[in-house]
Amino acid sequence: MEFRITALTEDLLEQTTLLWESGWHDAHDEITPPALMKRRTSESFARRLRDGMAMCRIAQGDGRVLGFHMIKQDELYQFYVSAPGRGRGVAQALIADAEQCLREAGHATAWLACAIGNRRAASFYEKCGWTNVGVDVVNLDTQEGIYPLRVWRFEKPLA
Repeated sequence: MEFRITALTEDLLEQTTLLWESGWHDAHDEITPPALMKRRTSESFARRLRDGMAMCRIAQGDGRVLGFHMIKQDELYQFYVSAPGRGRGVAQALIADAEQCLREAGHATAWLACAIGNRRAASFYEKCGWTNVGVDVVNLDTQEGIYPLRVWRFEKPLA
């Protein structure tokens, strides 16, 4: 499958939001605390993507968004690949692109938060050279305020 990685544009916000929301539910429905689950609404995904649009890049192919990553300072803040994009090199290309963006921003080490129990994601990150350095607490932005969540913290030197 051919695809290209580009900056997220306004015309692809809705499609990328839908990918993020469905990907999040696919990966997190069985492992997310109910209090957080009810805060992750369609509107919350749309708002956060719009707010982070300048830091977001997408993989696009076959006329659709296949995946995206979003950077927040030295953090790989969001990373999702659609079901049709899996197993086709999209994830590897997107994470390499994210690492390059982080490198170009001058970060020597990057980090990401992975939901505890999300073994598929954790395995992928480890395969790409990221190291699980333990459990951390991240403060998630929700429409009802900050929600503290325990996560696995992965790090990777970028040099």
